[in-house]
Amino acid sequence: MLLTMLVSHAALAQAWPSRPVRLLVPFAAGAGTNDIMARLVGQHLGARLGQPVVIENRPGAGGIAGTEAAAKAAPDGYTFLMTNVSLVISPYLYSKLPYDPQKDFVPVTLVATAPLMLVAHPSVAAKSVQELIALAKANPGRLTYGSGGVGSTPHLAGELFKSLAGIDVLHVPYKGGAPALNDLIGGQLSFMIENVPGTMPFAKAGKLRALAVTSAKRSSLDPALPTMAEAGVPGYEVVGWNGIVAVAGTPPAIVARLQAETANVLRLPEVRERLVTLGAEAVGGTQEEFAAFMRAEDALWGQIIREKGIRSQ
Repeated sequence: MLLTMLVSHAALAQAWPSRPVRLLVPFAAGAGTNDIMARLVGQHLGARLGQPVVIENRPGAGGIAGTEAAAKAAPDGYTFLMTNVSLVISPYLYSKLPYDPQKDFVPVTLVATAPLMLVAHPSVAAKSVQELIALAKANPGRLTYGSGGVGSTPHLAGELFKSLAGIDVLHVPYKGGAPALNDLIGGQLSFMIENVPGTMPFAKAGKLRALAVTSAKRSSLDPALPTMAEAGVPGYEVVGWNGIVAVAGTPPAIVARLQAETANVLRLPEVRERLVTLGAEAVGGTQEEFAAFMRAEDALWGQIIREKGIRSQ
């Protein structure tokens, strides 16, 4: 009986897919790494599966609209979701959601992670993270940092910095990372913790001062730049991430095959090289590893959001 079940599951995974597969992106086309990752992976994944992987953007409500569409899709192996930290933190930011992130989805694989960079405006009298902390402590509530909105990874990264460093600085939310970065370059903000590809050109041009990266290890794009932990904030580690989840009830054999094929795509030299230019690192781990990663993210950000009383605006 068990052997029969194993054979039937294997046959199902090999027969699938027989038509195009949808990969939903809960953000606008061209808006950030979630869309970029979906298109990069989807292009090569389609070739391996023998059917097109159609990227479908469903923006709205901070990722909720597209995530709801995925949650309500048939669990037949033809709809998946490229997601990020928004899936984990939404229950803490909103009093009511049209889906349950833990019950309505199952992990497939963590696609990639990427550090952020702490950058300050050159007018800020701090040439290191420790000096920035000292300046903030000497001027409580005077320094400002921007982000692309409440609950975004840069916002949460800033709140974690405040918590671990024991500083009082003012968060200024924007409708997107680009306008916040523009105001930082213009001197209207003191600092930001933002993605590396977006900030590095301005740091190299002298328009911003790079102080540290947020990951556990240094970035290959700027190996001389210390991590936040090395720069004097022990225990600080934040990465942006993108991963694929399936609709709950999707046949396990199909989920397992998608995980394996995605991992194969992430081993391709051209894919890894593209990720490096984005400051990202390919992962492609197991379902269990992705589940453990999301549990850790849930514990970290749930604590910060509750501690700071953060709610969606």
